[in-house]
Amino acid sequence: MNDAAAFLLTGVTLGLAAGLTPGPLQMLICAQTIVHGPREGAKVALAPLFTDLPVMALCILVLEAFSGQKWLMGLVSLAGGVVVLRFGWACLRSGPLNLAPPAGDAGSWRKGLATNILNPKMIIFWGTVGAPTILMAYAASAGAAASFLLGFYALLIGVNLALAWLTARFAAFLAGNGYVWTMRALGLLLWLAAAQLVWDGLGRLGLA
Repeated sequence: MNDAAAFLLTGVTLGLAAGLTPGPLQMLICAQTIVHGPREGAKVALAPLFTDLPVMALCILVLEAFSGQKWLMGLVSLAGGVVVLRFGWACLRSGPLNLAPPAGDAGSWRKGLATNILNPKMIIFWGTVGAPTILMAYAASAGAAASFLLGFYALLIGVNLALAWLTARFAAFLAGNGYVWTMRALGLLLWLAAAQLVWDGLGRLGLA
């Protein structure tokens, strides 16, 4: 497997996890869909396209400034592995989604942007997993970095949009065992991704 394909697969796995793991944005997608329809849920689903860039850019700039410090990048990779491991554990423990709708006006764009930009999970992800992976991919080739971003956002936005569609049409699936088993399979994939990050971190520290 070449570098571009490998990082594309990493992006797909992480994007799938980010889209399926229950969090504030996913809950808001479901709630807006139930109360105001799938069109409003889809607006919320697109929020990462507008909110991630400044956080991603800042994390890349900071990490790039210290990229020559192998020990620091090794620690970042280890931290990323721990974060992804916790994401996987959350998936393995995940139960059916709570689809109870809140009351209020739509305001889907505003709610989606505010929810995602203030989501600590998004900031932690880019600081410990996303930005380091982009730098690692770019060190291999610009195409590898582009492949990672393509895979990540294609799956993240795709899953978010699918979640709005599923909520509107198949709420029973999201409230049942089908979703639970999907999340468990995803949890195992995330543990594999975490192992790769930990191995990379140990290598940078001269321990592997």
